[in-house]
Amino acid sequence: MCDADVHYEDPFTEGPLRGPDGIAARAADLWSAFPDARLNATGPRLADGTHAAAPAKLLGTHRAPLGGLAPTNRFVVVHVVFFCELREERLFRVRAFLDAYDAAVQLGVLPKRGTLSGRALLLLRGFGLRTP
Repeated sequence: MCDADVHYEDPFTEGPLRGPDGIAARAADLWSAFPDARLNATGPRLADGTHAAAPAKLLGTHRAPLGGLAPTNRFVVVHVVFFCELREERLFRVRAFLDAYDAAVQLGVLPKRGTLSGRALLLLRGFGLRTP
């Protein structure tokens, strides 16, 4: 499925992961942290021969450390769209688009939007106070 020079990135990768081995290592880390993880399609895959898009929903329980984050034992549901560039009908560039803030809220890392804590975080980040 993947080109030998495949690139993958999502909001949590520091830069593109390169090659099938890089993607496999990332998947192994994610499956270790979310052993019950599953990816469900949420719509049709769209393709035109050079690009493809696949909407999906990632579900799982955070059971082991991941990137310095201790296990939260929280169940998360994250909607994601994979946008892919194809090379000779193989995946060449894959980008996962998702709401990283919402994922962090579900894990208990960041406050919910619109709460007092959420507004305080915006204030600390220099956005000023906002009313809901």
